[in-house]
Order: sequence, then C-alpha cells, then structure tokens
Amino acid sequence: MEVNDGITDEETLERNNYILGNIPSNEQWNYTTGANYKHFGTKLTSSLVLSRNELNNTSEKFINNDESQPQFQVLDYNSRETENKLRYEGIINSGNNTRITFGTSLESGNYTLDGFNSRTTSSGAFKADFSSDLSIIKYGAFASVSRPFFKNRLSISAGFRADGTDYSEQMNNPLNQFSPRLSASLSITEKWSLNANTGRYYQLPAYTILGYGTAAEPLVNKANKIKYINSDHLVAGLQFNPDLSSKITLEGFYKKYRNYPYSVNDSISIANLGSDFGVIGNEEVTSTSEGRAYGLELLMQRRSAEGLYGIVAVTLVRSEFTGAGDEYIPSAWDNKMLITLTGGKKLHNNWEIGLRWRYVSGRPFTPYNVEASALKSNWDAIGRGISDFSRLNTERLPAFHQLDLRIDKTWFLKKWTVNLYLDIQNVYNFKAKERDILNARRDASGQLVTDPSNNDKYEVYFIKDETGTVLPTLGIIIDF
Repeated sequence: MEVNDGITDEETLERNNYILGNIPSNEQWNYTTGANYKHFGTKLTSSLVLSRNELNNTSEKFINNDESQPQFQVLDYNSRETENKLRYEGIINSGNNTRITFGTSLESGNYTLDGFNSRTTSSGAFKADFSSDLSIIKYGAFASVSRPFFKNRLSISAGFRADGTDYSEQMNNPLNQFSPRLSASLSITEKWSLNANTGRYYQLPAYTILGYGTAAEPLVNKANKIKYINSDHLVAGLQFNPDLSSKITLEGFYKKYRNYPYSVNDSISIANLGSDFGVIGNEEVTSTSEGRAYGLELLMQRRSAEGLYGIVAVTLVRSEFTGAGDEYIPSAWDNKMLITLTGGKKLHNNWEIGLRWRYVSGRPFTPYNVEASALKSNWDAIGRGISDFSRLNTERLPAFHQLDLRIDKTWFLKKWTVNLYLDIQNVYNFKAKERDILNARRDASGQLVTDPSNNDKYEVYFIKDETGTVLPTLGIIIDF
C-alpha cells in the first residue's frame, strides 16, 4: 500500500510527498547480551556484570528516491558501535543502618563509520566525506555511603564517581572528571519534610562526535581537544503530607552545563539542533558551549477511600544554551510550562475509569533561510528547507494540549487475572501546529519549477503542518 493511496486532500498529498522527498531510508539492528553473578555474604553483597552490545545503522538517500542512478545519491551513512562492559559493585550494610556502596567499571568501545552526505551553505551545497575507525577504553570508579541520624529523622548520603578514557590527554585522568554528590532528607514534623541534593556529573560525548573524521583528517574532534560534558545540579524541595492519602511537594532545581559540543559549521550548540530526524554530532565540534536549566515543580496527590484519586503536576522550566556571541538562547527543549492532570475512579465489579489531560507551552523553533533553501544545489542535496541560525529559536509554536481516556475491567480468577481495557488518546482530536513546511513547487509532471526571477533557484512556498488524531486502542492483559 502506498502512503498516498486514498488521499484526496491537496495539502496532505503535498505534505506526504515532501516527507518522502527528504527523509532517508534507514535500517538498524542491535543486540545486547550479558551475565550477572551475585554473591551474598554475611556483610558484603557482591555483583559482577559482564555484557556486550552492538548497534548497526545504515542510511541512504537519493534525489527523487531514484536508486537506479548512483550519481543521484546524496547520503550514504554506515556506522557500527560495539561495547564490551565489565562492572563490579559491592554493598556493605553495617551497624547503625549505614549502607556503603562501591565499585568499578571497565569498558572497551569500537566505532566505525564511512560514507558521505551533502551539506548546505548560503552559497550552495557540497559533498562531505567521512571515515572513522575508533577504539577506546573507558574506566571508572564510584563509592557512596548513606546513614540515618537522630532516630531516622535525618538521612544523609554522600558519594563520588570518577571516569576516564584513553581517547585523549584531556580525558585520560579520572580526577579531571571527579564527581562528588550529596543528598539529605530531614523530617521536620510528622507532616513536613525537606529534601535537597547536589552533585556534579560528567558525560562522555556520543560516538558520532568522538569518532568523526575524514580520510584526510581522522578524529577531527580529538584534534579540537573536546572534553567530557560537565553538569552541576542543585535541587531542593519541601514535602507536606496532610494525611496518609495525600501528598504535596514543591521542588526547585538549577542545572549548569559546561563543555557542551558546539557545531563549527552551524555556529550553534548541539543542544539546539532539536529532535528532527538525522544523525546528531557527525561533524566538527568544539567543547565551548554552556547551558542552564532551572525551574519549579509542584506535585499534588490525593486518594480517597471511595476509590477516587487525582494527581496534579505543574512544571515551570527554562532551558537555554549559549550561541555564537556567548549570549543565552532558548534551547529546542525550552517549553516553559508543563501541566498534567490525572484522575480516576475505581467502580464496582472491578471497573475503573481514568482521565489524563496534558498541556505543554509552545516550544521554540528557528525560521527558514528561504533564499538559501531555494538554491537548486541545496534543494537537490537535501530536499528540504535550511534553518536560518542567525535567528536561532526566535519564534515559538502554539501550545499543545491533549485529553486521554482509559476504561478497565478486571476479572480475578483462581490462578490468573484478565484485564480488558479501552484506551482513547486525544479524545477531542486536538491538532498540534508544527513549523510550516518550506517546499519546492512542482509542475503537473512532477518536475521542480524554476523561479522565474532567478534560474539558480526553485520556486518555493509554505505548507501548513499539524499533527494529532484520535487514537483508540482495545487491549487485553493476562497475568498467570
């Protein structure tokens, strides 16, 4: 069955043809296997884990999807990631309810990549070849201790983690990636408590970043002296329990990011590339971007003896990363406000009905560079519009909201349980607006139309884009 079979709406046909014209064909397979050995001693519990995982990914794209003409190929991507992991963890439960956890890890990783893609500029497109064969060793150690005080009214946990890799001199010393953590919980009264935690975290950049290179210059980003991504977290909250069936929490958080990958080609933080289809990080980057995320979270829960329950969750959040001029710019995930209302009722004869309503403020997006997108060499190379990163995330989409409904009926039998449910997502069929699609016009025969005012460009126009439909599901769950 073809994607356009039975479709008569002109805008839907244009949207489908646009998607077919620029999304590559992709094949992916992976596996994970491992073994876990545990020893339970009098005071020490030990765990030894050995595992292996592999991910293979291939992508291809041809102009007009014509795979019979090799010269029409604009993307050829072949990658393989393989990891072997060994991890030891020990847990000691000593006197005074003190718990000590410690361990170490060792990993070997291999990443291979070859192929090419087409990249675009304001003056036209060019072909970029890439080739990588990366083998690295990763190692780390961790420890933590937790203990209650003052008759369990105060609980404190402190620990650290240190990681390193032989990828480069900047990363091989675990002390350079030393991550202390501290958390505490204090019961002020039977109903009120305080919680706080802080810590530093390090994350190794993705293999697409570590292994990016060309035949002429292997491991380009190693030469750029990239570093572990660093993040400092601070979280503090207040909890109130009016009774045994209710809970209210208010929590504030602040996260600071350093050494975040920064695209040399696009002059933006990788955090601002969004969630579009594609391979993130397969390019030259530097560890020069910074970011921050901060906000408040309110959670209220209530369950009554009559089987009625409800949860209200409200999050106010900002997420920003530095741009070309070191100024903070809203990231692709800067939604500002998220609200979730969940409620339900347990009825007689094991019936249950539940509702969930979600609201998310509009996320930012980057407008198109219409002039560069219309260039024939650019459109032929990627088949879609080019974002104008000089106006990075300067516009926002409208808010999204959706109501979901679920009805359950459960039968409890002697040795098994049967649950029949009806789940309806997006009950009132809300249509979420997406960024308008910039498309190149075609004539009646399907050929791209040249801009009458400029022979080097195609004639382009915008298509409205929205998503959302009522999605019912009827299912059955059987537990033995």
